[in-house]
Amino acid sequence: MPERWRPGPFKDRVDEVLSDFVAREADQLVAIDPALGPVAEQLAAVVADGKRLRAAFCYWGWRAAGQPDSEALVRAAASMELVHAAAVVHDDLIDDSPLRHGRHTAHVALRAAVRRRPRAASAARSLAMLVGDLLMSLAGQLFVTSGLPAAYLARARPSWAVLARELIAGECLEILRTGAEPDTAASLKVVRYKTAKYTVEQPLLIGGALAGADGRLREGYSAYGLPLGEAFQLRDDLLGLFGDPQRTGKANADDVSGYRPTALLAETWRLAGEAEREQLRALLGRRGLSADGLDAVREVMRRLETPGRIEDMITARVETALDALHELDTPAHAAAALTALAHSAAVRLS
Repeated sequence: MPERWRPGPFKDRVDEVLSDFVAREADQLVAIDPALGPVAEQLAAVVADGKRLRAAFCYWGWRAAGQPDSEALVRAAASMELVHAAAVVHDDLIDDSPLRHGRHTAHVALRAAVRRRPRAASAARSLAMLVGDLLMSLAGQLFVTSGLPAAYLARARPSWAVLARELIAGECLEILRTGAEPDTAASLKVVRYKTAKYTVEQPLLIGGALAGADGRLREGYSAYGLPLGEAFQLRDDLLGLFGDPQRTGKANADDVSGYRPTALLAETWRLAGEAEREQLRALLGRRGLSADGLDAVREVMRRLETPGRIEDMITARVETALDALHELDTPAHAAAALTALAHSAAVRLS
């Protein structure tokens, strides 16, 4: 009987790896000094949630190259989720986002640990920054101690360097573009480097490198992974403003009050007339934006049919990704899993 991709059991395997690994690391941190307890708690809290898509793409980068299921590989793939956790902490800190998965973000939660200290908010932000740094370090540690042969790990080392460089480049580009006049091409570059590459393309390439994938397969991974990663973030942009906060776990106003360079905003700006731009100028970047103000931004977008344009961009990218996948000579179970993952990444409510 052909092997069937079951995302639930796979997520359970990744969750178990992460919870055990992070619990041990948190214990060692507290052993240094009990005062580090709140920091250790945030390590565990940040890692607790997630769809585990990045681990799944790494896993199927390995399997699509003809390699069998492997507990060591699952451990290596789980390290992608620690990279994501680090990026989430840093991103929330940069954006000053209060909520993630319906809970306080790390820099908000850590205020309780320093509430009686001078400049408590600044101290909490500093602690959160260090939590993110530690998570990135732990990602590398979990990867190299996964149990895979050293020769396999060496093949993936260059991809790790690229992943880190591109992720940081994307975050920097977002900061540099925040508050600037919206531009669709610039926003899509932020999407590509801040999220798309480290969410789909690089995990696939790392899994493929571990498996010894040839050049043609690696090229196919990029042709599939990059447009799909962009579709993933474009969906996030839509959910960020039009999604249900009870499902997304994030505040709807974040992108608007932060004046972030999303493609959704850039396309709105491109289509807007001068009167609509004046209205947007009065609302974008406003801290404490009211519900009425947020609704006014949404109304401009709906009137210009921008959400539909972003939906079209998502659909086109998913089709491009699946066309690239169908060109690859991969085992049937791997192609089926990567097809299912494409839909999971682009068609979702949270």
